[in-house]
Amino acid sequence: MSTQRKRHTPEQIVRKLGQADRLLGEGKTVADVCRELEVAEQTYYRWRNQYGGMKADDAKRLKELEKQNATLKRLLAEAELEKAALKELAGGKLLGPGRRRAAIAHLLRSFAISERLACRLAGLSRSAWRRPLNQDTVADPDQPLRAWLRQYAKDHPRWGYRRAYYDARAEGWHVNHKKIQRLWCDEGLRVPQRRRRKRVGSSTIDTATADAPNVVWAVDFQFDVCEQGKAFKICSIVDEHTRECIGGLVERSITADQFIDHLEHLIIHRGAPAVLRSDNGPEFIAKAVTDWAANRTALSYIPPGQPWHNGYVESFNARLRDECLNINSFYSLLHAQVVIGDWKHQYNHDRRHSSLGYLSPADYAQTCTHAREQIDSHIAWT
Repeated sequence: MSTQRKRHTPEQIVRKLGQADRLLGEGKTVADVCRELEVAEQTYYRWRNQYGGMKADDAKRLKELEKQNATLKRLLAEAELEKAALKELAGGKLLGPGRRRAAIAHLLRSFAISERLACRLAGLSRSAWRRPLNQDTVADPDQPLRAWLRQYAKDHPRWGYRRAYYDARAEGWHVNHKKIQRLWCDEGLRVPQRRRRKRVGSSTIDTATADAPNVVWAVDFQFDVCEQGKAFKICSIVDEHTRECIGGLVERSITADQFIDHLEHLIIHRGAPAVLRSDNGPEFIAKAVTDWAANRTALSYIPPGQPWHNGYVESFNARLRDECLNINSFYSLLHAQVVIGDWKHQYNHDRRHSSLGYLSPADYAQTCTHAREQIDSHIAWT
């Protein structure tokens, strides 16, 4: 005859241990006590180690604490698992159902978590996860429409899915634009974007080194905005040898003709430079500038996308941005012209330059003994 194993509560265990103590006090052996309590000796000793000296209330509280501790451990393990799973999904936003389904499959495969938890972390309902996709079925109901879209993209390679939607509706397909867009993306159809061809200026001289004042003038533009949100353009011209800011314009827009007029004004007071170094901006590579420079100076254009080849004026622009533009708010174009002009004067006459022995650019230019004639023979332009 089989007997069902009896489970004792902590209160019952403590009471039986108290009864055992009384029986042992009467002179009975442990074996006799265990027979009377109807427990094995191993169980008695285990109870003694676990609940010896406790009262019934203490045993009940210990059992509750053990249960709470087990619950907290389980919750902590689940939280750590969720944290690790979310780190796996941190590479980007799950914007579409396809990416969410792929994320769920990855979590189920990598972490062996439940389907409910994986769907909750990926933000997709379990019904949507379990529902088979049309393209996964043997008979895809959208297969004729997919074939029509592929042929449409082949016949009209420069037309996108929006035009395809209206043409599909005109031919009798009862679909909305969202489905056309989804199928268009699923088939990998796209309209290649034609990049605008960037013109590159033709230099009239090889890369020159500024071994003396007035040999290489470096030119560059940068932009800023006033309080009304209107942008203005800043043109800066730097002598690469003395580091002087010898000129510049601050206007809403600067055309090639305005740039030429400003250069002519500088040449009247300082003389023409041997080389004018710049990037391939439209103002610098304009035909008007190249025609003007034919009888004035040589042109040296840096390679496209490599501003470090024009490092002196780029460094100056960084100082202008950090020390003037970022700490001033301009309420008009005239205000910007005055503030930027004052800063450039301070830069030339008061700001000490580390590469010039901590002299200001204007002071270094006055003490500079390098002669322009020493390098004229090394510069030739067409």
